[in-house]
Amino acid sequence: MILCAAAVFGWLGIGQIALSGSDAIERDGLARGQRALSWSLTDSAGNEQHSPPAAGPQLVMFADHSLKSFPAVVAGLRELRDREPAADLDIVVVTRGPAAGAASVLSELGLADLPVVAGSARLYSSYNVRVMPYAIFVGSDGLVRGSSLVNFDWQLAKLRRIADLEIEPGEAGRRPLFKLVA
Repeated sequence: MILCAAAVFGWLGIGQIALSGSDAIERDGLARGQRALSWSLTDSAGNEQHSPPAAGPQLVMFADHSLKSFPAVVAGLRELRDREPAADLDIVVVTRGPAAGAASVLSELGLADLPVVAGSARLYSSYNVRVMPYAIFVGSDGLVRGSSLVNFDWQLAKLRRIADLEIEPGEAGRRPLFKLVA
């Protein structure tokens, strides 16, 4: 009995180690070239949002009211929104729960025009996202074009440039040799 309990506690301890630290965060998200989940959700304004997008790339931004703690990410979102017409880049903010709190914070931050959809723990899990803010670019073909935890505006800009690159044969699902987390 004591051996069984020790084995269970040891296994749980190993599981906790595997889920923490920078190595685990590097494995978060979906790898470039993987197929992203298809979904349709109603945003906080009552409009239907879809992923993958009908045309062009889409930035699925996993965030909530805590985005106000990342002013550089907010600046990066503003830059992407202002630099690229909505026809060229669709940006959707996905929360882990109710969208109202995130929508009001985005409004305070000058991003009221970004659609905010109420996601769920299950949706986050489907994208393999555990920490926020997390950015995933999805192409109209449903493939992940770029994916990373973001803390700075330059990371969003770099990820956007990566998203424009063609996915090479054999690259699908392979983890990059670089990371954007500073």
